[in-house]
Amino acid sequence: MNTPLRRLATVVTVMFLALMVGTTWVQFVQAPSLNSDQRNVRTLYREFGNFRGPIVAGGEAIVTSTPVDDSFGYQRSYANGLLYAPVTGYYSVVYGRTGIEEWFNTELNGSADSLFYERLQDLVTGRQTRGASVELTIDPTVQQAAWDALGDQRGAVVALDPTTGAILAMVSKPSYDPNVLSSHDLASVRTAWESLLADPGDPLVNRAIAGDTYPPGSTFKLITAAAALENGMTAQTPVAAPRELTLPQTSTVLRNFGGSACSSTGAMTLADALRISCNTAFAQIGIDLGADELRAQAEAFGFGSPLNVPMDVTESRFPTDPDAPQTALSAIGQYEVRVTPLQMAMVAAAIGNGGVQMTPYLVQAVRSQDLTVVDETDPSELGRPISATTATQLRDMMVGVVADGTGQRAQIPGVTVAGKTGTAQTTDDVAPHAWFTAFAPAEAPRVAVAVVVENGGSMGSEATGGAVAAPIARAVIEAALARTP
Repeated sequence: MNTPLRRLATVVTVMFLALMVGTTWVQFVQAPSLNSDQRNVRTLYREFGNFRGPIVAGGEAIVTSTPVDDSFGYQRSYANGLLYAPVTGYYSVVYGRTGIEEWFNTELNGSADSLFYERLQDLVTGRQTRGASVELTIDPTVQQAAWDALGDQRGAVVALDPTTGAILAMVSKPSYDPNVLSSHDLASVRTAWESLLADPGDPLVNRAIAGDTYPPGSTFKLITAAAALENGMTAQTPVAAPRELTLPQTSTVLRNFGGSACSSTGAMTLADALRISCNTAFAQIGIDLGADELRAQAEAFGFGSPLNVPMDVTESRFPTDPDAPQTALSAIGQYEVRVTPLQMAMVAAAIGNGGVQMTPYLVQAVRSQDLTVVDETDPSELGRPISATTATQLRDMMVGVVADGTGQRAQIPGVTVAGKTGTAQTTDDVAPHAWFTAFAPAEAPRVAVAVVVENGGSMGSEATGGAVAAPIARAVIEAALARTP
């Protein structure tokens, strides 16, 4: 063979090898990622052509698939879509999927490993493959109560079972209707999408767990109080509570709400400081404890740690390296402290559960089409941020907040409620956020709740956590306690 032929043979051989390697790489190595890519239209047609399992809350399907006479085969439908959208998410031909639709996609479309034997039975019997049903922990009554109580105000509500971590309600407003995104009229879907993106209320954001986190205001005083108790104080320890506190190294003066005095003597017990939410007292406690102790206690409650429920939760955060005046402001939930409503519900739940923090979760079980449980969530302990003794003292202090302190509008006849108010400043030109977090019954909690109402809601700059958020929490707690234990 002459030299040109040898060179040509070598080039052809290299090309064949490159083709084989490339084909193998695409078909075997990249196949999983390509199949799961939401831009893969073939995957969408294949998925829409199969029966997608329902999403269930309280024994009723809130998301279903029904046969339709078009190229997709099935239409995804959302009952009461606005109410559940932050949880279920959407399943769209154009824009893919979010929420439970995304995180449990393989279970819903029937391709999950846990459904292997069901698919094998389908192959043998000739039965049509159907996706599994996903059962949520959401209680429809509690969810509706939270939705109704929040009204037309922007904000979020989260309710947990403190003993298990099961999420009983997750409401975010404003919300959106997933049905407009699941439509097979692609032009109308795109129009709806652009409208949602342009909406200044950001309805696609689940405010309960994601998006822009909030300054917690005085609800963070629970963490400051916990740090104080863990470092040797008791509920009856006297603390300084001046009318005004000049922040260290500055001429800035910190005042209490309305410029009032917390005590005629300039001192009070830690319990009373929490009961009336004394800013100067807790700022001084923060200075005395120092940033490291406050940060350690916040992190013990879950700040700065990744979490999913199964959707990813934005991490709450305590400032990295605050100086003394910044530490004082951080101790009252201001400066750069930021939280999600879920985080504050977890703080209240841990206190109510004797210092044991449970892992929050949204999915109770996954069932195959013959209703066999193929996966189930077992409650698990996330951590123990405080001792049982500290939890008991904090509980009693929170009971005082509702009994005759700033949280009296959360009172429920015949039920002892433990709670904490918060009014979180943002910038001078907008009204503060109104907060309330609580658990009940205080002696044996069945529900923990956190409420945030953005920029004071209907009361605007006149709002406080006790006036705006506490009544919302009360309605949610009443609904939760009406459940069968």
